[in-house]
Amino acid sequence: MKNFTIYLVILVFLFVSKVLGQESFESKARKIANKIEKITKEEKATLKEEVEAVNVQLSEGKITQEQADKRKKELAEARAVIIEEKVTLAQNELNDLVQQKVDGKIKEQDSINKHTLVIHWNDRDWEKRHKDSIRGERRTTSQFVFAMGLNNTMVDGKLQDSNYSFMGSHFYEWGFTYNSRLMKNDNLLHAKYGLSLMYNNIRPTDNRSFAVDGDQTNLQANAINLEESRFRNVYLVAPVHLEFDFSKPKESNGKTYFRTHKSFRFGVGSYAGINVKSKQILKFDDNDYKSTQKTKGDFNTNNFIYGLSSYIGYKELSLYLKYDLNPLFQDNLIKENNISLGLRLDLN
Repeated sequence: MKNFTIYLVILVFLFVSKVLGQESFESKARKIANKIEKITKEEKATLKEEVEAVNVQLSEGKITQEQADKRKKELAEARAVIIEEKVTLAQNELNDLVQQKVDGKIKEQDSINKHTLVIHWNDRDWEKRHKDSIRGERRTTSQFVFAMGLNNTMVDGKLQDSNYSFMGSHFYEWGFTYNSRLMKNDNLLHAKYGLSLMYNNIRPTDNRSFAVDGDQTNLQANAINLEESRFRNVYLVAPVHLEFDFSKPKESNGKTYFRTHKSFRFGVGSYAGINVKSKQILKFDDNDYKSTQKTKGDFNTNNFIYGLSSYIGYKELSLYLKYDLNPLFQDNLIKENNISLGLRLDLN
């Protein structure tokens, strides 16, 4: 919408009119000024009613948030055009009045009084209240991250789904990230970094559990029938990704607004952190009693973790893959590396 401020400063010397009852220049100018003020107030009130009607439709679920934002923008732009057209007509009236004064067609008062008439109308306040609903994000935003899915290990590039339940082994991750747009005038590249807690669970098959033998941690069969055998490792990690976000910018009033997580996006990066807890959980029947055995310890697991991760998705939801570059256990003869695949939510 075109911004404009009208300043008309008219210096006039008023004399007593020779024709009784003739309207003075000052009174005519004031009428035009009042007309401009009335135009702006009426159009602002009309726009307010129109916007409230759109909000009612949104609250009743008749339209989406995107449709509501688009409609409000259209209404604001339409009212801006109407205001400008009507004020232009009033301004033309004022120009004609001034020309009549110059030509001597308007009689003056005989007492000399110096008056300054200032007509000032500024649409900035109107813009602040009724600007279009497109709002740009800050260059750095924050998100809450939650991910979950399947978890397992790999040895020499082969998935160990025979040692660990494929559908029963899961991972969970939650944390917070910052997302910084790398280029001032382009929305494609972002640096994504933060802090997360990762829970990696594997469930051994064939009634087995982990047992520590010196510096080796191996699977062994159990004499009792296990209802559940689960080995969990919890890590505090700092993930860093380069994110490609294909969300298109919005333009309004000659300005470009950047927003994230509005289209397809993918990220590639890595993570590193520490192991904060390792625990084995065994559930079994003991003389008709349900028993749960929880054992905490290091189990010879690596104290540090680092790996590669990637995700690809649309808006907030994406497919998420992560792979540990260092093995799960420090000195085991067979090197097992954790791998996870699941869904990830990045919520602004």
